[in-house]
Amino acid sequence: MRSRYTAFAIGDAAHLLRSWHPSTRPARLDLDSEVRWLRLDILAKSAGGPFDAQGVVEFAAIHRDANGRGVLRERSRFVREGGHWFYVDGDVS
Repeated sequence: MRSRYTAFAIGDAAHLLRSWHPSTRPARLDLDSEVRWLRLDILAKSAGGPFDAQGVVEFAAIHRDANGRGVLRERSRFVREGGHWFYVDGDVS
């Protein structure tokens, strides 16, 4: 989760695509260079430990753009395959 936030913050679309599960990964990803990501707060997590094959992370990501400050809240689902965690999808609130 934190590596994906960092990838958004520095504009690393390649990392985001690599860490996205192939079943839901988009063909390409266009990041908005006008969005400045300021902070990530992990609000809750379920599973995702060393012996789990899946996990859920609820987070708030604070950002600033042309409209001012904003918060993206999401409940993200991850799966572990081949020893690597992949983002599957998320519910934005």
